[in-house]
Amino acid sequence: MTADLFPSYRGRMEYFCLGCGKRYPTDELYYTCPECGGVFLLDNLDFNELKKTSGEQWRALFDARAASKRTALRGVFRFYELMAPVLEEEDVVYLGEANTPIVESSPALNAATGLRTAYKNDGQNPSASFKDRGMACGFSYLRALIRKHGWDQILTVCASTGDTSAAAALYASYVGGAISSVVILPHGKVTPAQLAQPLGSGAVVLEVPGVFDDCMKVVEHLADNYRVALLNSKNAWRILGQESYAFEVAQWFDWDLSGKCIFVPIGNAGNITAIMAGFLKLLELDIITELPRIFGVQSHHADPVYRYYSVGDPKEREYKPMTVSPSVAQAAMIGNPVSFPRVRHFAEKFEAAGGKRAFQVIQVTEQQIMDSMIQANRNGHIACTQGGESFAGAKRALELGLVSADELCVLDSTAHQLKFVDFQTMYFENTFPPAFEVEPDMSLANSPALVISPEEKERLSPEEYTRVTADKVVARLGLEKK
Repeated sequence: MTADLFPSYRGRMEYFCLGCGKRYPTDELYYTCPECGGVFLLDNLDFNELKKTSGEQWRALFDARAASKRTALRGVFRFYELMAPVLEEEDVVYLGEANTPIVESSPALNAATGLRTAYKNDGQNPSASFKDRGMACGFSYLRALIRKHGWDQILTVCASTGDTSAAAALYASYVGGAISSVVILPHGKVTPAQLAQPLGSGAVVLEVPGVFDDCMKVVEHLADNYRVALLNSKNAWRILGQESYAFEVAQWFDWDLSGKCIFVPIGNAGNITAIMAGFLKLLELDIITELPRIFGVQSHHADPVYRYYSVGDPKEREYKPMTVSPSVAQAAMIGNPVSFPRVRHFAEKFEAAGGKRAFQVIQVTEQQIMDSMIQANRNGHIACTQGGESFAGAKRALELGLVSADELCVLDSTAHQLKFVDFQTMYFENTFPPAFEVEPDMSLANSPALVISPEEKERLSPEEYTRVTADKVVARLGLEKK
């Protein structure tokens, strides 16, 4: 294999049900097990062939590919052999996704928190969220199916609070041809910026009353009874694409993950599933020699996974869906994560490989989420509310003695700050509805100040306007003459 050529290796992949263990071929669309309704993982039956290549050789190959200008290897498929190694080069969709930076926090922010933190800015993906990683893989797989079966029409459908719909609509509009897109959103619970994205990409946008969980039930019914391509995280190909987050983190730190803690909002639980799966693959192939520690974070308004793991004895744990309350971390406002069985599956593997402290779940408040987002962004970051949730989780972990100041906390900012400016505005103007339980720290608030009124400008000559306005700016800022 050379760094500039598409890999010759091909695996053999099957769907594997976590509920009953049944297996199904990957030449058809499956989302849940026809036998028991359980969720799927994708299993490469030839994964052991990859062990014939040493960890050192894999590291060298992936590092060489990082400089490749070959389109199919520039995104998530830089790690082709670890992802969906059944696709041909012509199938791969690349819109500039992945390879997002990890930005260490400023000394001032670290001093203020007593933590060492860094953000992985997945808001720098094309649709401004991490969902593009999964869509790149999911749509590449759809392309392969369309080519194989000669399909002339396929409708992609997803439920969303914003990010999934934006990514799905973007990739569908690019691939085009047989593919068209519909997204189902909870009415009134998606920010204007997020609503604008699928509309701009030409998707059919349908709103229904309720929350994400209600939308998901509608989408599941459609997927179970009609020929549509479901693009939520029940889609196991999407989870594969999101494993690239773990591969990139490892590569960023030159494959050394000692002293690293990864904080991830749980939401629908697909991303934390993918991240754990990705790190475990790297460990199994000796590409890394040590796992990082993983911390899932949930708001107290939507915390079924936290409640499950808050019970110390695994034998006493019982998973129960819950009714959520309004949350600023909209993508995490999910009371019944569809990927919870996957979380439990990989958490057990993660703890077996890395010890009991390798996987933990933290609960934070809505107040802590917003305070953390504002604080991060006032110190040079571009974190969304979910990024605030990750930061709040790291602070809470420090309070609980679960992390030390010597460890580096890598925080997952799942989307771009600009998608959530409405929550920032509510924070600055202290206009949060009571249900959010957010009382802003007004010392963090910011607002524009009008220097001179339009009426006064009209009364002044152009020369007077410049002088008077400049004098007011000088007085406001306390400037001294040269």
